[in-house]
Amino acid sequence: MIYLCSMKQNIADSNFQRAKRDFANSDFVDNDVLFADNLTHSLMALQPRRMTFILVALCTKGEIDYTVDTEPRHASANDIIIITDRNIIDDIHFSDNLDGLCMMVSVNFFYDIIQNVSHLSTLLLFSRNHPVVRLTDRECETFSSYFYLLKTKAADISNHYRKELVGTLMLAMLYDLSNVIMRFNSGLEEGNKSGASLFTRFLHLVETHFRTERRVAWYADQLCISPKHLSETIKLISKRTPNEWIDSYVPLEMRTMLKNSSKSIKEIAKELNFPNQSFMGKYFKEHVGMSPSEFRRS
Repeated sequence: MIYLCSMKQNIADSNFQRAKRDFANSDFVDNDVLFADNLTHSLMALQPRRMTFILVALCTKGEIDYTVDTEPRHASANDIIIITDRNIIDDIHFSDNLDGLCMMVSVNFFYDIIQNVSHLSTLLLFSRNHPVVRLTDRECETFSSYFYLLKTKAADISNHYRKELVGTLMLAMLYDLSNVIMRFNSGLEEGNKSGASLFTRFLHLVETHFRTERRVAWYADQLCISPKHLSETIKLISKRTPNEWIDSYVPLEMRTMLKNSSKSIKEIAKELNFPNQSFMGKYFKEHVGMSPSEFRRS
């Protein structure tokens, strides 16, 4: 068993320049998408990192334990691992025989691919609550076939339409992956597809602006709808209110910064746009159950 520990070091952002340099046997298209067929080397290159891209990996053999945003996760052969941008991967343990396939996609490229395809917001929603999904043998073969075809197309720099081909093939793969997820999910009714699209846009806004904007009315205004309509739709699609989604990001960022940075509590409060350290302390205790200083000591 191999163990990689963060040793409380500051967390650096992942980036494609580092990935292209460090990932073994990888093929890539610009700074948009990368394919690596050695899961062990990929994870070692990531450790510990705040994701700035979306990672989809298939474990083909062995086992791995890791944390995403301090939450423990486990995966083994035939499991798909999904880690979205801004998540922090840390505390990795894996067996000596771990292997698999790894695909990394920039956020902009991902949203360009799924633009106007509301079905695929199901994948985004599901992955946040179920970051590891077990595949059947046939589904593993399908995903592997997509992976190697995408990797081959990414490597073909002589093809004038290389980026377009990769995007189109990836869209097809995401449809198949979303179909797998439908086995684990009750799914969305036809009438809820527009709501799913709204949820995806709302969540993307939250991920970008939660440090400075926490009012539902502000997000509703950006989406050109009423706060009531936003609240009702998000609740229907995700079973959580917009405030609950916003509040899930803020304490998570606070916990991550307290755990993985040497910044003072006052500095963290300022960076997260709280009026003062005392206000942040009350907010943190309300959502986490202890003060920031208690959490840092624990």
